[in-house]
Amino acid sequence: MKPEFMQTALNLAKNSGDDIPVGALIVKNGEIIASAVNEREKRQNAVCHAEILAIQKACKRLNNWRLTDCEMYVTLEPCPMCASAILQSRIEKLYFGAYDIVNGALGSKCDMRIIMGINIDVLGGIMEQECTDLLKNYFKELRKC
Repeated sequence: MKPEFMQTALNLAKNSGDDIPVGALIVKNGEIIASAVNEREKRQNAVCHAEILAIQKACKRLNNWRLTDCEMYVTLEPCPMCASAILQSRIEKLYFGAYDIVNGALGSKCDMRIIMGINIDVLGGIMEQECTDLLKNYFKELRKC
């Protein structure tokens, strides 16, 4: 785990426009091969979560749906849809920042690893305060409108 990769994901999230500020990146052999932010509002598409978009980019770059030997860094614990995609893509390690007690699907609300019978290494709470603060501030500003 390299904290600078989580910082990069956090910097991405800060530039997510009108979308919930979540940044994700995929690393292979110490190199960032894909990155994305949430784009549900931008694309008016429910599945345009940062994790899904990053997986799509990585698959295209590697010309393979199997993202073996890859790690993902994401600023928020993945939801069930994203956790399933991460597991299906065979990403080997996941690092996330903020825990999501409402929708977190890798330990907080449920654990898709158990449900799907696929195990990967997961470490949460990386730069947790910074990631949580970014989300809290986003929703605070949203409520002002």
